Amino acid sequence: MNAHEWRARDAQEQVLLENGPRSGESIVFLHGGNTARWMWGGQVAGLPGRHLLTPDLPGYGERAGEDWPGTAAVTDDVARTIRSHGIDGRAHVVGLSLGGHVALHLLQRAPDVVRSCIVTGVAAGGLTPLERRVITPQLPLWRRRWYWTLQARLFFIPREDRARFVASGVAASDATNRRMFAEVASGTMPSGPFTYGGPLLVVAGQREPRSVRDAFALIGGALPQASTWIAPRMHHPWNAQDPGLFNRMVATFVDTGAWPAAEGGSAG
Repeated sequence: MNAHEWRARDAQEQVLLENGPRSGESIVFLHGGNTARWMWGGQVAGLPGRHLLTPDLPGYGERAGEDWPGTAAVTDDVARTIRSHGIDGRAHVVGLSLGGHVALHLLQRAPDVVRSCIVTGVAAGGLTPLERRVITPQLPLWRRRWYWTLQARLFFIPREDRARFVASGVAASDATNRRMFAEVASGTMPSGPFTYGGPLLVVAGQREPRSVRDAFALIGGALPQASTWIAPRMHHPWNAQDPGLFNRMVATFVDTGAWPAAEGGSAG
């Protein structure tokens, strides 16, 4: 292998960050907006022995030099990652916030790569008018370190991760911030039918905005096998707030296709 090939391989691994043995079934974790693969550190540490993929999405992390190309293009990017790096070209999919929006599109655009799916913190029907009025003026501040320093405290980001949280927040370009927010604010629920019939768990933290819980019925209407759960006392990035509980949920759902605390059947 020459030096150029080695650098190319190293860059790919930096973006992908593949963890664990290539055995069993893969789990891919899709991060939220203005963060990156690092946000899954508690899951990588807490799910030993499993094959985990934690890619950076276009526009974030090691790929902050790219502008957000739209949810559909990002979904196709994730599908390629699963086909090329997932065991047998498939994976259990876990998406939080923006990653959850992408996961829902994956269920429609590439259901063949998905074994099961968990989405959490996804306002699939869009933000409320009040949420838009509050957040839209903040967009220019997303390039300011003090803004993400404050958000780190509000979101209960662990102290050891706050520097990375701030760095990830300011790294996304203005174009990425505008395009991503416009999509999420308007609602990203895919139109048209789904053929995905596998397990689906839809989660909202108890202390998240109402728009996240309001999406339960919308998602359940399109995917009636969805089960739903309100995570007690949890805020938006609750994989960091309570990684033990989050990891138990993921492991149980991956292994059994169910989460005992959830409401079964059609979301409502």
